[in-house]
Amino acid sequence: MSVIHHPRVAWDAARTLVGAVPDDERFTRIAGEVERVLGVEFARSLRETRDRLRSAPEDGRDLVEAGVWRVRIEDALRSHPDAVEPLRRLTTAGQPRSAS
Repeated sequence: MSVIHHPRVAWDAARTLVGAVPDDERFTRIAGEVERVLGVEFARSLRETRDRLRSAPEDGRDLVEAGVWRVRIEDALRSHPDAVEPLRRLTTAGQPRSAS
């Protein structure tokens, strides 16, 4: 059975994308990976998101943008299930490991 809907990966990826906005180096790395995995248009949209978030006062817009990206990524994963694993790795790379 093939899984075509990956809401957790989409949500984690959306939070990672939006969370990378304040860190130029991290954002550039993530945007490059998004372009490789999902295409040039996704990377362009991600840069537009960065510009919107940087020009807005901290008013919760990051949460709205994360929600928008979650939906976009879920939609993309339905037609590109091969992108699931690279996005999952992207969201877990550099994350602190929980204590066992």
